[in-house]
Amino acid sequence: MPVAEKEWETKVKLLLKGELARKGITYAQLVGRLADIGVMDSEPNIRNKISRGKFTAVFLIQCLEAIGASSLRLSDA
Repeated sequence: MPVAEKEWETKVKLLLKGELARKGITYAQLVGRLADIGVMDSEPNIRNKISRGKFTAVFLIQCLEAIGASSLRLSDA
């Protein structure tokens, strides 16, 4: 895998982890909040997706919506 691709995966992973941390939301809580908006997934699966940094834009937006994020800090990621 090209280095640039790995860097993008790291950036998106840190972006989502940062938003979860700012909101004080755990993976277990994220599972519940995703379920509230109709997204059914297990905690281990979500943990793995985020850890790898390989997930769709749809999943990213679903997570951000579920945690109530209204903006992103791209320069911090």
